[in-house]
Amino acid sequence: MERRDVLRLSAVAGAAGALTLGTVTFARAEERDGGGEETRTVTGHLPTGSPDFVYLPVEVPSRVREIAVSYSYDKPAVPPGTQGNACDIGIFDERGTDLGGRGFRGWSGGFRSEFAISAEQATPAYLAGPVLPGTWHVVLGPYTVAPQGLNYEVTITLRYGELGSPMPEASGETPKPVYPPQRAKGRGRAWYRGDCHLHTVHSDGKRTPAEVAAAARAAGLDFITTTEHNTSSGHGAWQGLWGDDLLILTGEEVTTRNGHVVALGIDPGTFIDWRYRARDNAFGCFSRKIREAGGLVVPAHPHATCIGCNWKFGLNDADAVEVWNGPFTPDDEVTIAEWDNTLVAAIRGRGRWLPAMANSDAHREPQVVGLPQTVVLADDLSRPAILEGIRAGRSWIAESSAIQLAFQASGGRGKHAGIGGRLAVDADDEVTVRLEVSGTPGCSVRFVTDQGQLYATALPASGAGTVEWRTTPAYAAYVRAEIRHAPADGGASGLPGPMAALTNPIFLGRE
Repeated sequence: MERRDVLRLSAVAGAAGALTLGTVTFARAEERDGGGEETRTVTGHLPTGSPDFVYLPVEVPSRVREIAVSYSYDKPAVPPGTQGNACDIGIFDERGTDLGGRGFRGWSGGFRSEFAISAEQATPAYLAGPVLPGTWHVVLGPYTVAPQGLNYEVTITLRYGELGSPMPEASGETPKPVYPPQRAKGRGRAWYRGDCHLHTVHSDGKRTPAEVAAAARAAGLDFITTTEHNTSSGHGAWQGLWGDDLLILTGEEVTTRNGHVVALGIDPGTFIDWRYRARDNAFGCFSRKIREAGGLVVPAHPHATCIGCNWKFGLNDADAVEVWNGPFTPDDEVTIAEWDNTLVAAIRGRGRWLPAMANSDAHREPQVVGLPQTVVLADDLSRPAILEGIRAGRSWIAESSAIQLAFQASGGRGKHAGIGGRLAVDADDEVTVRLEVSGTPGCSVRFVTDQGQLYATALPASGAGTVEWRTTPAYAAYVRAEIRHAPADGGASGLPGPMAALTNPIFLGRE
């Protein structure tokens, strides 16, 4: 097909605008000579300001055994400070491209230049299944476009079965995916360590599921969540990798142009759509879909510096928020401060409080699985119990499994409360806040309240110690603990050092 610009403008219902190109056609059954394959190549140009998604319709005839797609695009030089070309790719089958519909068959973003789908198998990030006749759509996602525009080339190859054979529309059988079990042996009611934001070769990671599982065990984790970008293909890739010592939850990192959200612990095989922006008013619908699938809505790295990573949807639909992502950086500091402000709003009766969690977002070596990790108090090592513990805020965060802590408040007549709880005592009752910690050499402790930091002290050089502080609910509506490394500048800037661990709050006083 000759070079062309976009032919017509359409819109995916309720989603960001989309462009639809001219249809690619192949020979009908009666025109083909037996099996073999056919290839078509489309070239085109996208100007700056192109919509988020460009759909290339492909008329797939009967008796196609496999569809294979490859693509490329130019990367011209651009002035400093200007974004160059970056273009993602995926595909929807004959069931259509409706937002949240059943037609999704895979998305590899910009990580792969080619993929193939058949009944028997599919490239990681794509879903195996019959290649049935009808209009399929290859989807281009021009993430950023250079001032010169973006020139692309897409090649589609259809591989056929033999005509006249007794086989169905697509040959072979699709293997039934084997999903992880919903519980592991565990230790009964206990604190369990997990990393709920991880990537493998099923999206833009370079580790295999086996390598991630091994790294999780080496990090001392009890549970992990697989969260590939905009695809559920990794849910069935963990067979033989779970065990009595490791619970594997299924999820997705829903990667929109206005922020990323972890759909944590959703039903295996569930796909959550990502083709919308904050201005489309669609996120509420998809946050409900996450919960309907049994999962939690967790905005990821809300202040990350990557394009499209800043969270623009607000926190009203969230169940928790990822306040620390990977090695501790200034954007995590900003997120923690923002999260703390939501705690103040909650104590004023403006909604439920939002628990904090942390994950590694590890993609490849040398990124460390379990740096950081969320430690959850759960009734057992099962999907329902872990998610309930995270939702309730019965959790704390650490940079490694070497760190241990216990944090509680006591007062009144023998009353006490732990992380995520409430100590229901009168406003003027004395409250004792107690932190026991180990595994944090060279660190200091800060107690943070609705007024900010009200107490701080250095830990012993060994990193193990007990810290107590007394207050009243009238003075501190909540208290949470931070364990910090020493500042790199020795404190000259007045800024705290990197985080080693932090807790969710304990609320003080009667509701």
